[in-house]
Amino acid sequence: MSRDRIERRLRGIGRQLSTLRTDLRVCEEQLLQVSDEADESRLRALVSETPIADREYRETSRHAERLRRHRDEIAERIARLEADQDALLDRFSAS
Repeated sequence: MSRDRIERRLRGIGRQLSTLRTDLRVCEEQLLQVSDEADESRLRALVSETPIADREYRETSRHAERLRRHRDEIAERIARLEADQDALLDRFSAS
């Protein structure tokens, strides 16, 4: 692979990493908020023992779990891109 092509790929990966890191920060902030809401709804469900409160707790818990999975997917994509970046940097310095 030519140095020019490696440089282009490195720039592309750098842009992707920047975007994903921003997405990860936003997702983590949202997850904190939704997790707090799920904790509060869990307490309301325990205290009130009503079907409505229990349903609200299940919904907020599912939402928090979806956000956790999304956060984990973003983190995995970042790790893969960083590994690709490292490999390209190795190839770039070897050429």
